[in-house]
Amino acid sequence: MWLNRSPAHTPSSASPPPTSRPYSPAGTPRRSTHLVPNPYQQRPGLQPRSSSLSLISNASTDTLPSGRRAPNGTPLRHELAASPAVDVADPLEVLEGIIGASPGEDGANKPEQRNKIDWKSSDERVADIDFDGLSLEEFAAKGKPARPPRPRTSSEAYVDSAHTIAEFTKERDKFEELHRSILACDDVLKSVETYLMSFQKDLGTVSAEIETLQSRSTTLNTKMENRKRVEKILGPAAEDISLSPTIVRKIMEGPIDEAWVKALDEVDKRSKAVETKTKDGSKFQAATDLQPLLENLNRKAVERIRDFLVAQVKALRSPNMNAQIIQQQGLLKHKDIYPFLLRHHPQLAEDISQAYINTMRWYYLNNFTRYKTSLDKLRMHVISAQEAVGNDDSGSKKSNLAANPRIPSAPHNAFTLGRRMDLLQSSSHAALPSHVAEEDQSTHFLEVSFRTFNLALIDNASAEFSFLTEFFAKEGFHAISRKFNAIFGPTFELGQTLTKQLISDPQNDALGVLICVRLNQAFAFELQRRKVPLVDNYINGTNMSLWPRFQKIMDLHCESLRKATSTMSGRNNSPALLLASNNPNAASGASTAPHPLTQKFANFAQSILALSSEAGDDEPVSNSLGRLRTDFEGFLTRMSKGIADARKRERFLTNNYSLVLTIVGDTAGKLADEVRAHFEEKKETYG
Repeated sequence: MWLNRSPAHTPSSASPPPTSRPYSPAGTPRRSTHLVPNPYQQRPGLQPRSSSLSLISNASTDTLPSGRRAPNGTPLRHELAASPAVDVADPLEVLEGIIGASPGEDGANKPEQRNKIDWKSSDERVADIDFDGLSLEEFAAKGKPARPPRPRTSSEAYVDSAHTIAEFTKERDKFEELHRSILACDDVLKSVETYLMSFQKDLGTVSAEIETLQSRSTTLNTKMENRKRVEKILGPAAEDISLSPTIVRKIMEGPIDEAWVKALDEVDKRSKAVETKTKDGSKFQAATDLQPLLENLNRKAVERIRDFLVAQVKALRSPNMNAQIIQQQGLLKHKDIYPFLLRHHPQLAEDISQAYINTMRWYYLNNFTRYKTSLDKLRMHVISAQEAVGNDDSGSKKSNLAANPRIPSAPHNAFTLGRRMDLLQSSSHAALPSHVAEEDQSTHFLEVSFRTFNLALIDNASAEFSFLTEFFAKEGFHAISRKFNAIFGPTFELGQTLTKQLISDPQNDALGVLICVRLNQAFAFELQRRKVPLVDNYINGTNMSLWPRFQKIMDLHCESLRKATSTMSGRNNSPALLLASNNPNAASGASTAPHPLTQKFANFAQSILALSSEAGDDEPVSNSLGRLRTDFEGFLTRMSKGIADARKRERFLTNNYSLVLTIVGDTAGKLADEVRAHFEEKKETYG
């Protein structure tokens, strides 16, 4: 820092500095707090400068505090008046401590009190002084302060001042450069100050804007919360009645596909919502305005649905068209359109439904009629009434060939199953194609045509029932039952006609009829598995045709046995004895070999038992077989009476019963066990 002086100041001669000053506590020589002017005349050529950096004249007094500014000259009184050093004890206090008097107490410093001091003897005074165990010299040396430095002389001060001025003159350029730097810094600081003021102003503006934004944010949050609450209440109501233009365009112009069905579902939902709001009686202006538009859109949708369904029904009438393909890909794929039509135009829906019923009735009846015609071309084994158990086989075959030239000459046995049992055990559910049936030249039994026709019938009935329950699900089970019966009624009648045709005269194949019964029962189980209850009436009607025919054929066999028994008028000359055996001694009645009729009866009984292994007790098989067995035993008993020897007679009966047991011995089932037990009892009776 530099001392500033006025340029008009004239240095005055000052007295030489005092020779002795109080010592500085800092222990360093004290210098003058200001630059002392030269008491002598200035050197020629040296002019005082008016620069602010001049040591001689400087108007600025801001660099030093006023307390540091020294008065003109250095009078000694000012130095003596200065306070003593802080760390030096007051001599008076030290003296009073020695002599025991307190200058500040009871006016001891007053002149009148000083004369009253009790001066004691030096020895007593010394004895009263506490020197802390030290001698007077040691005590004095202990408290002696450090000697202050020697004050400088005026000549030394002058030399220092001259040296300082010379150094300043030498370093003047640096100080001027420093001054310019300071001025430049002042300019920079002014610009910084201006920038900071502008920044502060902008910061205030930003702060105000932030407060405004905070206020607006609070307002917007409040509005948003209010809108959320309103949207929560009005959102569902607006959603219920709003409909996008895309959906409207799709309904009006788009193709009928899955997307069209979804759009139709949206239109239906909006229609229901608007209808509900208008029926409530509440004034809902939006629903009122939207209702005419929705009605027009619904009418357009009904029109397009009508055209689509009519086109599908027409396609069903095309020749060689598979109805199930149209049902699956054309109708069931868009099954939601019919409930919409049923709600918005019930009469049109009923008309289209009736058109479908009529078309499918014609479709199934036409195709199954053609199929039946193809099956009628199959060659069949015809078992006439002459091939009964009690009749002669040779005579019956000749009469059949003469009476009916269409009867094939292929060998067959009316009393054994053979491979006919494979038809029941087959796992194949494929029906015989019509073109194969027309070209087949082999001979079959009646159950082949029965199985083939009914397999195709129940497969188509199951598919149609599945379609009806899915497509017309909204109408209920009773309406579906009515439609199903209307469609398949004529076809079921055709099936009943075929069954009666197969089992009617001159066909008397009891095993074939019983196989048809078992096939019909298998069809019933399959329909139960598929959950198609509407075909039960057809199954029951078929059973009502088969069981009476089976009993009638069994009665025919029983009647043949009774006729054979009644024709025996004597023991040895009965025509029935010709059937006794191939033994030459048969005419004499001495043979005990089993009768040929026993072979036929045993094979016939074994076939019936094999087909009835899982039969219930309520079936007529047991009664029919029981009647046949009774007539057979009556025949053997009458035959045995033609043998005179009782032992041979009993042996004859035993051999016949043993043959029956041998043939039916491996047959399983409850009814077979009963028959075996009965003939074993007979065998033991005569054995």
